[in-house]
Amino acid sequence: MHTTFQKCSAEFLGTFWLTFGGCGSAVLAAAFPQLGIGFLGVALAFGLTVVTGAYAFGPISGGHFNPAVSVGLALGGRFKATLLPGYVAAQVLGAIAAAGVLYLIATGKPGAEIGGFATNGYGEHSPGGYGLMAAVVIEVVLTAIFLIVILGATSRQSTPGMGGLAIGLCLTLIHLISIPVTNTSVNPARSTGPALFGPGYALSELWVFWAAPIAGALLGAAIYRGLFGKD
Repeated sequence: MHTTFQKCSAEFLGTFWLTFGGCGSAVLAAAFPQLGIGFLGVALAFGLTVVTGAYAFGPISGGHFNPAVSVGLALGGRFKATLLPGYVAAQVLGAIAAAGVLYLIATGKPGAEIGGFATNGYGEHSPGGYGLMAAVVIEVVLTAIFLIVILGATSRQSTPGMGGLAIGLCLTLIHLISIPVTNTSVNPARSTGPALFGPGYALSELWVFWAAPIAGALLGAAIYRGLFGKD
């Protein structure tokens, strides 16, 4: 039986890895076209961090690495709500620490420019120029689907040991869909870390990437529980 401190520590490390690996691929590798990773590479990086993190830290904390996921799992009856404040704090701190380390690396050469620093945005700050409504809708819908996949992949009826792979592949697909719209959040912690070190607009638009993913997580948990009941 793991202690609350151990569980929160696992969430800190898992969210650190997700933010550092996913955003790091965007800031350090995708910034150089000759490396050729593009949107696909960044999407795979986020998916791979979840797969590896889930198997490394999932047995300790459940492998949420995302405040919206923790909120959705609490509503879905898979997570004790009393642990929610500690998990969310650990996740946000892990993302901030990862962004800080990434910033030190990204600025570690003469004339370094961090650009958007893998932050999320809409309107003129959307990679494809999509507006606020499009950003909210896609973040709500994709986070809802993400929660449904998580709840289904980790149910008692699912194939044991395959949940992490299914969840990681789902996150990869989510990024392939939504990077052009918002640069993909579906994770308030992942959005918060880079926003603190990136361009000023990122903080002013951060509310969207807390409100929409949490709303989507609640929607997804409600849909799953309404259709399939409490596991």
